[in-house]
Amino acid sequence: MVPVARVLIDSPLPQLDRLFDYAIPARLQAAAQPGVRIKVPLRTAGRVVEGWIVELGEAEPGGRPLSEVADVVSPVVVLSGELFELARRVADRAAGSASDILRLAIPKRMVRAEKAWLAADPPALPEVTAEAAARAAAATDVFPGLVDAVTAGERIALDAPPHPTPGTVRGAWADLLASIAAQTLAGGRSALIVVPDHRDQAQVLGALSELVPEDAVVRDDARRAGPERYATFLRLRSAAPCIVVGNRSTVYAPAHDVGAVIIWDDGDPLLAEPLSPGVHARDAALVRQELEGSALILAGHTRTTDVERLVQVGWVREVPAARRPSPRVVLSATHEAESRGARVPSSAFAAAREALPHGPVLVQVARPGYSPVLVCAECRTPARCRHCAGPLRARRPGATPDCGWCGRSAPNWSCANCGATRFRMASSGSERTADELGRAFPGVRVIVADGEHPVASVAATPALVIATRGAEPPAEDGYRAVILLDGDRMLMAEQLRIGESCLRWWSNAAALAAPGAPVHLVGVTGPVARALATWTHAAYARNELADRAPLLMPPTVRVAAVEGTVDAVESALADLRSALPSLPPTAVLGPVPLEDGLTRALVRVDYGSGRTAAEQLRASVVAQAVRGRRRGPRSTPRTTLRVRLDVPELDL
Repeated sequence: MVPVARVLIDSPLPQLDRLFDYAIPARLQAAAQPGVRIKVPLRTAGRVVEGWIVELGEAEPGGRPLSEVADVVSPVVVLSGELFELARRVADRAAGSASDILRLAIPKRMVRAEKAWLAADPPALPEVTAEAAARAAAATDVFPGLVDAVTAGERIALDAPPHPTPGTVRGAWADLLASIAAQTLAGGRSALIVVPDHRDQAQVLGALSELVPEDAVVRDDARRAGPERYATFLRLRSAAPCIVVGNRSTVYAPAHDVGAVIIWDDGDPLLAEPLSPGVHARDAALVRQELEGSALILAGHTRTTDVERLVQVGWVREVPAARRPSPRVVLSATHEAESRGARVPSSAFAAAREALPHGPVLVQVARPGYSPVLVCAECRTPARCRHCAGPLRARRPGATPDCGWCGRSAPNWSCANCGATRFRMASSGSERTADELGRAFPGVRVIVADGEHPVASVAATPALVIATRGAEPPAEDGYRAVILLDGDRMLMAEQLRIGESCLRWWSNAAALAAPGAPVHLVGVTGPVARALATWTHAAYARNELADRAPLLMPPTVRVAAVEGTVDAVESALADLRSALPSLPPTAVLGPVPLEDGLTRALVRVDYGSGRTAAEQLRASVVAQAVRGRRRGPRSTPRTTLRVRLDVPELDL
């Protein structure tokens, strides 16, 4: 019998998302093993493409002749059965292709890195010293039952301690996550730590350096060169356990015998994968935990509604701390006797003045730049670009305004409403705030931290740090005071999760304060402010879920965005209604017209019907792709239908 390779082709085309049988010629039978990367001919395209051998079999007697495997790219096994199963499950849940998931998990082959790895000795088994194990145990003892829950492979929701680690520039949360990973490694199993960005990664790596050997920690992120990424991937394929620290794609890392997957701050949008099929790291981790039986820890300073929903249905267990620490939050408002234009109330101003002699003070603002918003000085109409209608901004005092969209300057601007030629600065960005506070505190060093001025950390010396949300640098031993400005402006964004996002931004900034240091939230009242002041994030998430459930808003339901031509969208919706007869008419929003003659509809389904909906929508995508194929041997199909499941917002 001729051996047959069942191959998953590396292609974004939805109709190729299945296993194809190829005969293995005699010259390649030794190297063509499950998991290796190969090249195979694709008849419909008339070319050779790459793929992976998923499994081996035998040709069916009397079947049609099979095409042969063209070549084996490398004899190194890069696709394990466990990784393929994970990719298949995640893709099916999101109505996507398994090859799209594997493209995130398996880096491109680098020949030199591969040869160096094959020539080197296998990595040694890492050892955690008794002293380091004791330190890790002490860090996790504040959460009674946490170690037992991790050992038992449970799904855990964890509220991290909101304060810095004394004598360092990292948060206590990093030491907690590193301690969980170190204890997992001491038990002979690997641990994955998934963080949003490089700053979080640096804090975790710093905490791990004090607990485990250097060769036991593997850094996994897209900022490294291709050869280094591929060498790291090969290291993960070895039998030696390790601790992997990286960004959202780290959730697919094929480490040996994973005992714990730790997700930090799952509400951060950086953990949402923008590439198709757009699976959030949290959802991929949930699928992986179910397959492998490893522990899953969802940690953060706030509780997302997604995690709280899982807690309420009993799928995730909350492990509270024995003692619940919280920052000293003060809700500040401008007094009636103060100027209406004052951004910093007298109480917050006094707190900053009192704290500055002892160390740095953090001031959080909403936007970068000098004045991101300009309005007409006469009628207050927003100033717009005459070329693209984008918002005009000022980069410095007296500067000619330019457009925030197209970048063109507007030297002779005039108001389209009243014809006036003078504009007014209607907002203050990070640079203007730094200018204003620099004059208010003469002789004090002012540091701007935003996207254009990244700051890694701040020393424990007097300084005013003006940072945009999410760009706040940690300070040695923590900030002596934190002032949160522009909170009312942040809450004005027309987004479903804006309250949840603001609470996360403010809580992460408050967690940078030294123990006992005041945190002033300026000009905000209501449920979000109360949740921050009382540090009851889980209660706020529960109330949010209760408000969204009657309205069928995510995450109380799964939402699918169906986009394509009018006929394609209508056909997909009709097939979905046939597959789900109980789908109410109100579950479908739209379709609404888009550009280029396309339309989009949103479909809301309950979690019990989510699997059926994903299968049917995927079938519609494949059917439309096959139907849109042009004639000819080298033609490619036209994408007439796109589907994305679990969209976080309804206003896409």
